[in-house]
Amino acid sequence: MSLQHFGKGALRVAKNYTKGYSDTQAKVRDATSNDPWWPSETQMNEIAQLSYNQNDFVDIKEMLDKRLNDKGKNWRHVLKSLTVLDYLIHAGSENVLLYFRDNLYIIKTLKEFRYLDEDGKDRGAFVRQKAEDMSNLLSDPARLQKERRTRASMRYSMIREQGTGYVEEDEDGERSFAPPSPGIPPRKANRGVDLDEDKLREAIEASKRALAEEQDRLDREAEEQEFFNPTRRPKVKCPQCGRSCSCT
Repeated sequence: MSLQHFGKGALRVAKNYTKGYSDTQAKVRDATSNDPWWPSETQMNEIAQLSYNQNDFVDIKEMLDKRLNDKGKNWRHVLKSLTVLDYLIHAGSENVLLYFRDNLYIIKTLKEFRYLDEDGKDRGAFVRQKAEDMSNLLSDPARLQKERRTRASMRYSMIREQGTGYVEEDEDGERSFAPPSPGIPPRKANRGVDLDEDKLREAIEASKRALAEEQDRLDREAEEQEFFNPTRRPKVKCPQCGRSCSCT
């Protein structure tokens, strides 16, 4: 991180304090800042988990509203907010879906986003494409629910493999996660209704599809990086995900 970007980060921390932003709002501001790198998986996952709390959800959607309405030189605010929102509608609370579906005009308006930098580059191109993709997704509830279930299946499959909890199913087939019981080895914890072989295979296949989709997303972002940030921060191997990313 350059001294310039370090200074901007310090100013952002100061502004968070003087403006009275909550911890949750500060996290969204950090993930959607003008710094020339993408929000990390760690940041987006943390915000997604916070969205399940009603008070935090309100803070998140208010800050995203503010960022998505930025213009001109703050195009990174807009693009990175769309990136965070994309993550949230796949892995966050249903409240996120309901709010942005009811206020779809916020996203649709961005399909006309324009900004040329001092070199004449159209920095709004990726904003317009992202807004188009997300408008289509939010307008297709069946597709969105399928993608959310696929993402959830991937996560649950990883949880089962790691033995860090167990999966329960209700009578409608919806899955939920709970940590292992104290004093009981993770893989011996009461799992409620165990997944049968067919459902296990289905979860594995869903996990593979989700991983492939995630890799496609990462590949697209890599292609966009030179446009988005030609002098991006060097990546290091992440101790959490094991990949070369910007989590750390």
